[in-house]
Parts: sequence; structure tokens; C-alpha cells
Amino acid sequence: MSRIGKKPVAMPSGVSAEVSGQTIEVKGPKGTRSFRATDDVSLAVEDNAITVTPRGKSKRARQQWGMSRTMIENLVTGVTTGFKKELEIQGVGYRAAMNGNTLKLNLGLSHDVDYVAPEGVTVTAPKQTEIVVEGIDEQLVGQVAANIRAWRKPEPYKGKGIRYKGEFIFRKEGKKK
Repeated sequence: MSRIGKKPVAMPSGVSAEVSGQTIEVKGPKGTRSFRATDDVSLAVEDNAITVTPRGKSKRARQQWGMSRTMIENLVTGVTTGFKKELEIQGVGYRAAMNGNTLKLNLGLSHDVDYVAPEGVTVTAPKQTEIVVEGIDEQLVGQVAANIRAWRKPEPYKGKGIRYKGEFIFRKEGKKK
């Protein structure tokens, strides 16, 4: 039995869900999101809660049960509060600035990096050393943050690079004489 799958997904006020076949559409104050579940689970909306139940005792049905419930919970969280990833830049001369919808990064390369944020994601740079990625799709927000971080990952000797806020970088000792 899936401990995650057994819990119903509560819908806060201002959020509505509609099930049609295997597709669920969730509407909230921040927008609309939908998810298509596999045929191994069944979806139901009752009493301001969304329930997911497996359609059999197969291993695949049990796997899809918890995953589908988590995906639906992410839809509800996205349309109510949204998702946010914060990045910080460390290094002398490394900086970020917004230019319209384009994030301009100075990362010690021979050229500046221009990153255009995809639709559905808001990228801001409140300070020169901070980047905030926000949106209602958790997967897309995480992917955009990972793409930005990939331009200059933190290195273990001086710790220079782009890191997630609060991320611990294991530091190595340099060469000795």
C-alpha cells in the first residue's frame, strides 16, 4: 500500500478541479494546469479533495498510484502558491542582470551569456549576485534553474560559480608544495 497515494489531495478555496477520463485540469488564482494519468489509476473529485486509486494489484498500478497523486498535488500547489528556485552567484566579476525578458550573465567567459526565459517562467535578478526563477510548473522551474546553473557550476577549490541558495559545496584543499 502506498502511504503517499492513500492521502487525498486537499483543494484550498479558490481552486477547482475537473476530471475528464484520465485527464485532470486544476484551475486556481495563478493559472490552469492539467495532468494526464495512466490507465493504471482512477481519479475522482469529491468533498473538496482529489483521490487517486489504483485499478489493480499489479506492480505498475502501485507505482503509478503514488506518482500520480504527487503530480496532482504539484498542480494544486502550482496554481495556488507557485514554485520558486533561488540561485546565488559567487566569484569576482560574476554578475547577473535582467534586460527585458533576457537574463544577461557575466561569468568570466570570453562573452556574456544571454538566457531567454521560456514562457510560463519568470526570471528576475533582484541583486547582481542573485537570480530568482518562479512559475506554476515545478518541472519547468527546476529545469530553467538547472540550465542557468549549468553555465558555471560551482567548483570545489574556490567555490566560484552559480549555486542554489543554501547548497553546500564540498571544498577541496589545493596543491601543496
